Amino acid sequence: QVQLVESGGGLVQVGGSLRLSCVVAGSIFSINDMGWHRQTPGKQRELVAQVTSGGSTNYGDSVKGRFTISADNAKKTVYLQMNSLKPEDTAVYYCNGDFNTDWGRERRRYWGPGTQVTVSS
Repeated sequence: QVQLVESGGGLVQVGGSLRLSCVVAGSIFSINDMGWHRQTPGKQRELVAQVTSGGSTNYGDSVKGRFTISADNAKKTVYLQMNSLKPEDTAVYYCNGDFNTDWGRERRRYWGPGTQVTVSS
């Protein structure tokens, strides 16, 4: 069974930094992409950043220039370096990944349980 295990969330002051990590637990055949979305109460989940297995990245407009996504496919891990944090970055951050499993016969997106990031002013 495939699971995503997130770590690195917490409380930080405005202007501070945090680094989120997410590792794939379980057997997968290959990775298509991995990344992060976030959600606050009453709002839809929104893109933070995604990275493909080839290294192409995509960022949400609100985090461009402040957040950096990176991945280590061999370790099945994705990272999100968050700098210059603002109160509006406060949210639950969800790791996700588009994986091929069962020797490539299946493909679906998996989601982690989420990790809370709180930026205090």
